[in-house]
Amino acid sequence: MDDRVTILNVNGPYREPREPVFSYDYSIQRPTWPTANGVRIKVSIPEELDYLRVKILGVDGGTPGQQLILSRALTRRIADQKFLIAEEAGMFSSRLDVMVEPFTGAWEHLFPKLETWMKESQAVLRQEIRERIGL
Repeated sequence: MDDRVTILNVNGPYREPREPVFSYDYSIQRPTWPTANGVRIKVSIPEELDYLRVKILGVDGGTPGQQLILSRALTRRIADQKFLIAEEAGMFSSRLDVMVEPFTGAWEHLFPKLETWMKESQAVLRQEIRERIGL
């Protein structure tokens, strides 16, 4: 039986109060579940977003509008990749609402997978930034 997870909707980014993170809310469904479940994925600004933006992509500067568009685009790409990593780790196998924290501290063991994706996607992300934002 096909039990793949389907993403029904994604909302965000939201700026979490008292935390340096952006978050996205995913509504997910499996064929065997009677109703959809929620997943909140948090993207750390200094450890994940800035790491990708500055260390991997080397993008710094731009107008406030360009920075906003860049942050939105990169945080969504990071959140989508973290979703795939969490799914691969079996975090969505049972019908529970799940919070995927930044890949630091207790979640640090998952960061190398995210970092590998960042490095592999570097050229594609740079091209997208160049075309969409002009940086």
